[in-house]
Amino acid sequence: MSESELKRVNAFLAAFARRQAERVVDLPGGFAVHDETFRRSRANNQLFIDTPVDAEALPALAERALGHLPHRTISVLDDESGTACAEPLIRAGYTHSVYLVMLHTGQAPAGGRAEEVDLDAIRGPLTRVLRDFLPDADDEVVRHLVDRRGARRRGADSVHFVGARTEEGEVASWADLYMDPAAGTAQIEDLNTSVAHLRRGYADAVLSAALRLAADRGCGTRFLIADAEDWPRHWYERRGFSVIGRCHGFDRS
Repeated sequence: MSESELKRVNAFLAAFARRQAERVVDLPGGFAVHDETFRRSRANNQLFIDTPVDAEALPALAERALGHLPHRTISVLDDESGTACAEPLIRAGYTHSVYLVMLHTGQAPAGGRAEEVDLDAIRGPLTRVLRDFLPDADDEVVRHLVDRRGARRRGADSVHFVGARTEEGEVASWADLYMDPAAGTAQIEDLNTSVAHLRRGYADAVLSAALRLAADRGCGTRFLIADAEDWPRHWYERRGFSVIGRCHGFDRS
């Protein structure tokens, strides 16, 4: 069960990256995505490896694909390939991060005090979160990281921004929801809460609403990606998510 679900998830991730990109270049073992509009966003300008690749040749392949950029970012969707690529890439100066593919199991929640919101409603809160998280980032970087969310509408058949509001109407917590109802697959991505509204149940409301919306659209495979070394993975586990696989990220400035 988990193996077939993981294949479905990896296919969804690769398809989303391709559809979202302004330009795609196919390469041995994968493809590069490029988006000049958001050139300061690593996620929008990177190399994806989604089939077996020569690990020793990967650093040179990344130079070929991303040499015009000030950064190098590589996502390896398969755990075995990512593990094999780690040593050559670390030798080439990359940092290595491991991410968990987490699948929601059991019944979807009834929903929560959250709703679909537009990008403008989360622009201000998201900007403040990014400035707290990246205090040294210049205005262009922050703008690209906020505005790139609009490009995500290209990535899947159904893309929604889900938010929970305070009594005053401000969006306190939010997340993206990407769905392919025909394939029965949905991804929850970038769940965030404003610092001023932490520990008040807003993130729970957003997660519950996103899961409910995905279930109502017939998406039985509901997943997210979590950092293997960070605390949110345990928060997600307490809310019905289980680890079914790993993927790998590599970065170099």
